[in-house]
Amino acid sequence: MAETLHIAGQTRTDKYTLLIPQLKALCEGEQNRIANLANVAAALKQTFGFFWVGFYIVRAGLKAEDGQSHELVLGPFQGPIACTRIASGKGVCGTAWKEKKTILVPDVEQFPGHIACSSESKSEIVVPVFSSSGEVTMVLDVDSDQLNDFDATDEKFLKEICAWIGTLNHSDGR
Repeated sequence: MAETLHIAGQTRTDKYTLLIPQLKALCEGEQNRIANLANVAAALKQTFGFFWVGFYIVRAGLKAEDGQSHELVLGPFQGPIACTRIASGKGVCGTAWKEKKTILVPDVEQFPGHIACSSESKSEIVVPVFSSSGEVTMVLDVDSDQLNDFDATDEKFLKEICAWIGTLNHSDGR
């Protein structure tokens, strides 16, 4: 297991290219989902200095206001405290989950229904993680305290990371 990241690249592409194999090595052999997600969030935050990086996991819950019996529940993250539960279709995370697609938001103030967990968040990208059957099991949420901080490079590599996470065979147990 790697204990230190070695990221020497200058561009985001360089950094993602160096980070992804290290993430895979870091999680290799670990069956606990929470441990792996925690390390992925920490590695992304450490590498890029993003304001907030974390996962929201689809969980059965009380009947939500939209009639759904599932909701997104806060999982492992790095950054300030966050919203704990998000309904399908609500905010950027709930919309990405409902629409089963990546959403890149250059200015969160311009996103209808944005959930402001922190007033310091200025831009955001949310990427769904899919199961082998095509269902969204969680979303990766990355926030920046800078406007327009995410682009097609982030989308490409974060989607690659989330596709890999979706293939991991892990449990929430031990």
